[in-house]
Amino acid sequence: MKVAVIVGTRPEIIKMSPVIRELANKKIDYFILHTGQHYSYNLDKIFFEQLRLPHSKYNLRVGSGSHAEETAKILVGVENILQKETPDIVLVEGDTSSVFGSAVSAAKLHIKVGHVEAGLRSHDRQMPEEINRVLTDHCSDYLFAPTSEAEGNLLNEGIPKEKIFVTGNTIVDAVNQNLEMAQSAGNILNALNHNPKTYCLVTLHRQENVDNLERFKSILEGLNKIAFDLPVIYPIHPRSRKMLVEHNLRVGNIGLIEPIGFLEFLQLESQAKLVLTDSGGCQEESCILSVPCVTLRDNTERPETIDVGANILAGANPEKILECANIMLNKDNHWVNPFGDGRAGERIVEILTYSMLRRKKICVS
Repeated sequence: MKVAVIVGTRPEIIKMSPVIRELANKKIDYFILHTGQHYSYNLDKIFFEQLRLPHSKYNLRVGSGSHAEETAKILVGVENILQKETPDIVLVEGDTSSVFGSAVSAAKLHIKVGHVEAGLRSHDRQMPEEINRVLTDHCSDYLFAPTSEAEGNLLNEGIPKEKIFVTGNTIVDAVNQNLEMAQSAGNILNALNHNPKTYCLVTLHRQENVDNLERFKSILEGLNKIAFDLPVIYPIHPRSRKMLVEHNLRVGNIGLIEPIGFLEFLQLESQAKLVLTDSGGCQEESCILSVPCVTLRDNTERPETIDVGANILAGANPEKILECANIMLNKDNHWVNPFGDGRAGERIVEILTYSMLRRKKICVS
């Protein structure tokens, strides 16, 4: 079995890391193809180094652009490499242009596609990520659903049950595997002059939030209301900083810092009193780490976090953001992690190995 692991963004690298480690442990032939969709040292390359992963064999250096530009470059670049390498299966994770473009390229070349974190739905077709999720799921051969709720979404869309495998979410594996490394990688709290559980941590980068000027301003106003009582740390994404500079937006008391590596971010996240985010991955991570979360969106494809009481939707209204923050700051954080036992990567590789052996036996017979 030869496996192509395709990633394009920071969350994909993190969530694929347990799968990559398991492929290496099982001595399975694989290579990493990096589309370079979000290529910058702090947001990307450093994660391979910090997570002790092998660097990608290929990097397309696609860069950011319109959805059409990104997808077109990915389709062409991925197709060329897949034709050269002829893997048995392509693994993608998540909901980006890299995921959709790579899945379509593989499917048209009649290469099997495995979608890690399949079945997530926000039910909001205004989100480009939702389009990517749905289309990727419908051209995949192996759909690795993190929860039974995600499995239900896939079944409701008519995807055959035999293609769906509930594995848990690889983010649990990643947090468990990387937290110890994070704690031994220095102390970013000391560098920022903060103590544990005395600050809020913010991530804010989604297109629907930062590219919408009025919505971005409204969220910043809400964060400033919180910052009157509790320090707010915001490692700012380049997309968000670009909007701040272009429109001369004021951040007030919000503590902006440069983008940081995943291990430093995991330290900050695990020791935060509250996380405010528009990131799906951060909703999951904070839930796993027992840190209350406020989601700065009108919907979420991670409803399990809300169901267990770890998360609440605040949207972009400043007063609502403050209200939700106060609710979660007073929340009992003894919820049960809904994303599995931290063995998702192992299960995914086992399923692929068994399936490939079975196909080989059928072909021989």
